[in-house]
Amino acid sequence: MTVPLPAFQRTLGADLRALRRARGVTLADLAQRLGRSVGWLSQVERDLSEPSVADLRSIAAVLDVSLSLLFDHSGAQEGEAGYIVRRSARRPIGKGKPGLTEELLSPDLTDDFEMVHSTFDPGARAVEPQIRATQEVGYILSGRLDLTIAGRQFTVGTGDSFRIRGEPFEWQNPYNIPAVAIWVIAPPVY
Repeated sequence: MTVPLPAFQRTLGADLRALRRARGVTLADLAQRLGRSVGWLSQVERDLSEPSVADLRSIAAVLDVSLSLLFDHSGAQEGEAGYIVRRSARRPIGKGKPGLTEELLSPDLTDDFEMVHSTFDPGARAVEPQIRATQEVGYILSGRLDLTIAGRQFTVGTGDSFRIRGEPFEWQNPYNIPAVAIWVIAPPVY
């Protein structure tokens, strides 16, 4: 019999459950879309069963997240899991958009929000407008970024913050230095 891990160590299963719920997908619906049983998926979410790499690819595709988000839950030092995320142990997230590097600052996706570290390369821009059923607040650590939020254009720089409430938005960094931002997003989307 497999003994469940303490809550702060159940990162993969807890993250999968949080992602599924944030997208409004039931256990039965996700299992059907994966071609797997509800029982199997339930065991994965409770960390009683370990999915294969092929299963993780399918899950990532259905939940519309990067495969890398579902890997490397072991970066925390002993006693720090669920509490501390060291710079060297940040998980890459996002879909590999050109010119954008995103890392998860939150220990996992089980809270009502997530924190993300984003680096926008010089000359990078969003390919198309984005709209998410979220509330987001961003803070520019360095550089400048041009934002279009709900059709309104803004330039934000070091020390500035901004909010997006489920509105269409775009970003671009037409400047010659990277822009670095911290985002708080609720509910978690990555």
